[in-house]
Amino acid sequence: MQGWSITGMGVRGIVARMGLCLLAAVSVAQTVQAQTREGVQVGETSAFAKIVPADQVERSAALQYQQTLAQASKQRALGPADHPQVQRLRTIMDRLIPYTAEWNPRAQQWKWEVNLIGSNQINAYCMPGGKIAFYTGILNKLQLTDDEVAMVMGHEIAHALREHARERMGKGQVTEFAARLGGSLLSGLLGIDPRVGDAVAQTGANLASLKFGREDESEADLVGMELAARAGYDPRAGVSLWQKMAANNKGAPPEWLSTHPSGNTRIAEIEANLPKVMPLYERAKKPAASDTSSQ
Repeated sequence: MQGWSITGMGVRGIVARMGLCLLAAVSVAQTVQAQTREGVQVGETSAFAKIVPADQVERSAALQYQQTLAQASKQRALGPADHPQVQRLRTIMDRLIPYTAEWNPRAQQWKWEVNLIGSNQINAYCMPGGKIAFYTGILNKLQLTDDEVAMVMGHEIAHALREHARERMGKGQVTEFAARLGGSLLSGLLGIDPRVGDAVAQTGANLASLKFGREDESEADLVGMELAARAGYDPRAGVSLWQKMAANNKGAPPEWLSTHPSGNTRIAEIEANLPKVMPLYERAKKPAASDTSSQ
């Protein structure tokens, strides 16, 4: 009977087995953590995000955000601090922020702020570093309740916490390099016009980015839903939110042509994950305050 010895396996064999054991131990630890954690489960932050320094992205985002606010102010489209909707947004943000650090420790040092911009666009975003903007169009056209606003804000905050902007920037650098390399290889191997090779390679890069975009959106839906639930906002509002979105976007392209999952897909995923977050909401909810959505 052959034993497991240094002489029988060699140093490389031992190292290989030790590596496999270590990987197995890490996998088990991650599985246990996922099973014991209360709330939604999503994957690890993408390694692509590490290609671009976080502080660099956050500084750039802060600069762009200030430029946006300055432009809105110049056009008299920036909501004043005493505007009821601005106060409403800041109250909701203040309730969500305490639950962000678990998803990204850097969030504890972010200088969070939310502002309202007068525009008919149905849009909202959160830039890296906690810079949030809502457009009046999304509040007015969809007549969002506080719970629905919390779902939107939680979703946008989740993009920042999960560092999707950094991830996209990292992927962009990698895919651009791959596109250039691929175009050159195709040109050399097949003897075709380099411009044609670049176009073929770039198409592949765009398809990869399309898939990642959908995954980011789905992840943000789940993380945002949990943030809202922990803050005492009803996560079931995600269903009514996307029903309103779907009704407003009847002319939207098919899901496979969009970087965003379809409304029906999002609703189905939210409903499937409600059992994971409803206990959080039940513990967090307080006596209902007056809804300010009509102000």
